[in-house]
Amino acid sequence: MIAVPASFSILYQSLATNPLFSSMSTLLFSIDLEEFYPAHPGLENRATSVRELVDRYLELLSRHGAYATFFVVGELARKYPDVLRHIAAAGHELGCHGDLHRTLDEFDRNTFATDLQRNRKAVEDAVGVPVEGFRAPLLSLTSDRVWAYEVLAQEGFRYSSSVLPASNPLYGWPGFGTSVRQISGVWEIPITLSHLPFFVQLPLYCGTYFRVLPWWLVQFKLKRDRSYPFVTSYFHPYDIDFQQPWTMHRNAGNNPLHNALLFWRRKSLLRRMNGFFNAIPQRETYRQYVSRLCSHS
Repeated sequence: MIAVPASFSILYQSLATNPLFSSMSTLLFSIDLEEFYPAHPGLENRATSVRELVDRYLELLSRHGAYATFFVVGELARKYPDVLRHIAAAGHELGCHGDLHRTLDEFDRNTFATDLQRNRKAVEDAVGVPVEGFRAPLLSLTSDRVWAYEVLAQEGFRYSSSVLPASNPLYGWPGFGTSVRQISGVWEIPITLSHLPFFVQLPLYCGTYFRVLPWWLVQFKLKRDRSYPFVTSYFHPYDIDFQQPWTMHRNAGNNPLHNALLFWRRKSLLRRMNGFFNAIPQRETYRQYVSRLCSHS
């Protein structure tokens, strides 16, 4: 037997646990805790209670021994503080997702700071736990809104997961890259892109993409993408509200096809997620992942 020097063993353990060098992905699973926003005010926006939809996710996470980060809209936190306490009691992290789910192009520095303060207060008042993370609604943090990181740092946020590092009909930052970066003292954890034929890049493990695309394709890509340092994945309560009546979403641009994709395969989503969790056994909350980044930086 060949003796392994103690120094090599220590180095190996360090690299194996370092999120920048690990050969196994860490799954950063998150829920954007928001309403389904109808295009026409006054319409019924869901069929199932927020508490029941959250319970479905919590049961899935408990079954896999996993913990998630819930990015919460402020108005929802004020309406359902008991739901937030229920999530926190199960050991999951809570973050901010905008006070009224408004995109960053609607703000300047001052109004964004005010929105963050209201959002954070609503969440922290509900659970009594400090909030460290932020996700911009519709991933609307783009290259011309870099000033948002200065505001986030000023308000005491440690990290963001608000960038889609590709071109997109709504919001995207193609030049950002796929790696974690620190901007103005705030860690940005971009949404994971999966590379498909013909130079197509999609956030395959998120929301509508994960529901709609063929499961064989998701599984095929998972076998290759799980060697990434991390895989980000986000979903919404309405993604599993399979009893919701057909309603046009305000972000569908009155496009029936785009709107149909928001409803397709909702009933099978939780079943798909079981395979997803089994494929990536290493999972953390965003806070845990950022803490490891800080310890190795």
